Amino acid sequence: MDILLSISAFLLAILGIAGCIVPALPGTLLSYGGLLCAYFTSYSQMGLAALWVWLAVCIVVSVADYFLPAWMTKRFGGSRAGSIGATVGVFVGFFFLPPIGIILGPFLGAVIGELLHDRNDRAKALVVGVGSFLSFIVGTGIKLIASIGILVHVAADTWPALRNWFATVF
Repeated sequence: MDILLSISAFLLAILGIAGCIVPALPGTLLSYGGLLCAYFTSYSQMGLAALWVWLAVCIVVSVADYFLPAWMTKRFGGSRAGSIGATVGVFVGFFFLPPIGIILGPFLGAVIGELLHDRNDRAKALVVGVGSFLSFIVGTGIKLIASIGILVHVAADTWPALRNWFATVF
């Protein structure tokens, strides 16, 4: 059972990294599932505190990824309408045009929101849209950092036992 859990831990952690890039997959949560698999092996040295810390990191990163478009829209000079448009764009893009919609949704939502706010300032609407797109890049980056950190933790916890297993089998 330990070998199955170890393999599952690595597969989920790697799938979690892929999920950070592919918007339809919940990357950090898959990585956390891998961490749980590693924790439940009989030889795990991982403490319960590590699970709680990684859970908090996963929740913060996931929540930040959804609200980052609105925040970045404001930072690039967008109005409340642009921020609302970026947030709506995340959800609309996620549900109606995955996986491309999650990338273009915040950009188009921010641009449409800004144009609804002020039809005459198209240049500002595009700048705000670019800011929203950059939020996608930043959000993906922080998810990748968290998921890679979890993979490293899984590898550090699981590798000694797997190395011993390989040595005895082969």
